[in-house]
Formats: sequence, structure tokens, C-alpha cells
Amino acid sequence: MGLLRAAFAGEAGSFAEDAALAYFERPLTVAVAGFREVFEAVAGRVAEAGVVPIENVSHGTVREVYDLLLEHALLIAGEVEVSVRLCLAALPGQTIDDIERVYSHVQALAQAERFLRQRPWTLLASTTTAGAGKDISDRSERGAAVVLSPRAASLHGLAILAEDIHTERRNRTRFLILAGQVPPAWARPGSGAMRTTLALSVRNEPGTLVQALGILSGHGMNVSKLESRPSRERDWEYVFWVDLDGDLCRPEGASVLSDLRAAAHTVRLMGCYPRFAGEPTES
Repeated sequence: MGLLRAAFAGEAGSFAEDAALAYFERPLTVAVAGFREVFEAVAGRVAEAGVVPIENVSHGTVREVYDLLLEHALLIAGEVEVSVRLCLAALPGQTIDDIERVYSHVQALAQAERFLRQRPWTLLASTTTAGAGKDISDRSERGAAVVLSPRAASLHGLAILAEDIHTERRNRTRFLILAGQVPPAWARPGSGAMRTTLALSVRNEPGTLVQALGILSGHGMNVSKLESRPSRERDWEYVFWVDLDGDLCRPEGASVLSDLRAAAHTVRLMGCYPRFAGEPTES
């Protein structure tokens, strides 16, 4: 097959590319425009895998990714964490006093909020951090800076004006590794702790969510995360995303899923995969 192709959103030097390089051994990274395009690249077999952010330690989940997971028939095959170091960078020769506006992804702007509030800069949202860096470099845009990683700043020929501007010192992001519905040969074996991700909806009646969670508890399943997103099918109803400690893809998980489906409106198994262990990769 040759080098495994891993799609990510943004430009070279993005945190998602860092995640792909950390998870795979010598992948061919494929830059695409945005998160939707990552899903489309995997679904259309332009890439064997996709890498998307799902959660930052201090600023929570990337909600667009949850919605795209429901929209596409893809499998979560793994996860990896990346330490997020942020710097402020601009064209060479610019000083911090020359800056009038700052570009970056909304999550990165939020993660550097304390630093950015110190000056009356105009903050402008971009699709990705590294993409914002490439844009101001390509446009030779003076008076502008970008919040991104030191690696991305270097790759796009920008000079660093301020280092480590993120508020949370242990800032890190968890990324999901996406594949087709058949578990891929490249997925890491589950020799350690496993995680199962489910998407479920319940009848809009008192106690139905508690009943579903009680079934999981009764089977000894620990819910490590519970997130809700609006349903695309019914107004004012919700899809609940559940991360469980354990592997429901094994044969013994069938009874758990059967009991859960009897109580819930819909249950979709999104993937069973090894939980990330160890220290996050430095960006």
C-alpha cells in the first residue's frame, strides 16, 4: 500500500499534523481545508485515516467534530494527545507594538485569552492555527500576528514575538483517529486500557437518560464522559455522547448493547480503541 495517508485539517505545522506524526510511524500527511474535508477524505478513500481534535483540557470539546461523526459512517480507531504550546508570531521585522490584529482558530484564541487581553488587538477567527500563519505569510500582511505553534511559525517563515502564551501550563488536546467501518490493520492493538464511544438518544420522557446510564452502571461500566448535542432529526431533543472505560466491541459487550438498545431510542457504537497512555507529544 505504501505510506499510510493521514488527512488533517489545516496546513503543515498544525497540531493535527503533530497528532498524525505522533500516532503513525512515518505517515504521508494530507492537508485538507477543514474538519468536514477530513471526514470526506477518509470516506472517499483519499486517505486511509483522518485526524481530528475532539477535546482540549481547558476549553472543552470541539462540537463540530461530534456533529460530523454522526453525519458520516466512520469508525473511531484510536486517540492521541498533543501538548499545545502557543506563541505569537508575525512577519520578520515586525515588533509586538506594530500588531493591530491577531488571527487564529477560536480554540487557540481562547487558550491564549489572558495574554491577548493585555493589548487592544482585534481578534479574528480562522479555520486553523497553521492556516492562519500561512495566510499572513502568503499575503505579506503587516500589522498582523497569529497564534500558533512554534513549529508552524518556523515552517511558514514567521518570527516569534512572544513564546508560551497559553494560559493553561499543561495545555493539551486529545485527537481522534478515524477510519472506515472495518477495523483497520494499522490500528494499535488494545493491550492496555480501552475506551468505547457511543452516541445514543432516549425518549423525551422523565428518567429515560437515567435509565440508560443505570444499565451501563449495572454492567459495571464506568462513564468517563457525557456530552450532549442537539438532535438533527427532532427539535429540542438531544444526542448523548458517552465515553466508557472498557471494550464493548468484544463478545461480552453484546449483552450491554442489547440492554441499552432496549431502553434507548437509538444507540450507535462509534468505536472501541486503546486509551492514550503516557505523556502527550510536544508540538
